[in-house]
Amino acid sequence: MIQRKFLTTMLTLVLALAHTSGFAAGDRATKADAEAMVAKGVAAVKAKGEAAYVDFTAPSKTFVDRDLYLVIYDITGKCLAHGQNPKQVGKDLINLKDPDGKEFVKERVTLAASKAKFWQDYKFTDPLTKTVQAKQAYCEKLGNLLICGGIYKL
Repeated sequence: MIQRKFLTTMLTLVLALAHTSGFAAGDRATKADAEAMVAKGVAAVKAKGEAAYVDFTAPSKTFVDRDLYLVIYDITGKCLAHGQNPKQVGKDLINLKDPDGKEFVKERVTLAASKAKFWQDYKFTDPLTKTVQAKQAYCEKLGNLLICGGIYKL
């Protein structure tokens, strides 16, 4: 009886984990994908200026690949484009915190003051699972802009 109960509990746990992370490796963006997407975004802003922001912002899927999307901030932390949440556009997000209390936009702006390109760790809601996950964002500074795209570390 105890063994059967144990097996039932283990099966339930395995199924729950499969449901939470039920995406194959090919369903997830990689670091190389993020760097390439940000480079594509930088090129678009260089070519089209502010007009490119529309292509970055949801519901447009021009700069979305699986769980990877781009976000543009100005150097003060104001969101100029967002690939998943158009409600963020135009908002000052400098004090936005992740679930652990990390002010990740402020950290991003600080990192951009000394680095033209960088990776940053924080937590954010995964658009595929709708759960908070560890995330790494790759950002490039372009003038007074930060163009960022992130991957989830499942």
